[in-house]
Amino acid sequence: MTEEIIQNEEVKAQDKPEKKRAPRRERANREERPADEFIDRVVHVNRVSKTVKGGRNMSFAALVVVGDKKGRIGFAHAKAKEVPDAIKKATELARRKIVRVPLKEGRTLHHDIYGHFGAGKVTLRTAPAGTGIIAGGPMRAVFEVLGIQDVVAKCTGSNNPHNMVRATFKALLDENAPRNVAARRGKKVGEIVGNREATVVENAE
Repeated sequence: MTEEIIQNEEVKAQDKPEKKRAPRRERANREERPADEFIDRVVHVNRVSKTVKGGRNMSFAALVVVGDKKGRIGFAHAKAKEVPDAIKKATELARRKIVRVPLKEGRTLHHDIYGHFGAGKVTLRTAPAGTGIIAGGPMRAVFEVLGIQDVVAKCTGSNNPHNMVRATFKALLDENAPRNVAARRGKKVGEIVGNREATVVENAE
């Protein structure tokens, strides 16, 4: 009797169509996904404590710069209870405040610039190809995400990262590209660049 039951169950199992498992969705390869055009650099993380009635509330403040290495850059400062949250918050804020900086040949500045914020003072100088980035920590992070490859920078006065970054941004925003100068004067770019090169040669002689 038991053998008959087992045989009947085997026959029923053979008669039932086999259920095919639905093909699992192939996960998209992360390398094939379009990469985010912006990259971020954490310039400084500071621990902040606020004294309240019940004791001290500890939090972290992050300073982040964001850029696409093609002349667009932004920076922001944000606070949160944890370091990753503060960095994420600052990165999102920085992406909302993106500005464009004109670059010469896509690698250096068009001319020397001076900028200051508070007690922080910075001097940025254009450099020939192959010079590299000669600058301090906070300024180096700004130049890397901006896409500058050759520059010589010097910071005097305050070495506070916030002052250095803000002073560097002020200097970069004061840069004048030949195209903008030509449009403002109603001339051609060749006339502006030609006059500048002639002046440089006269000063060298």
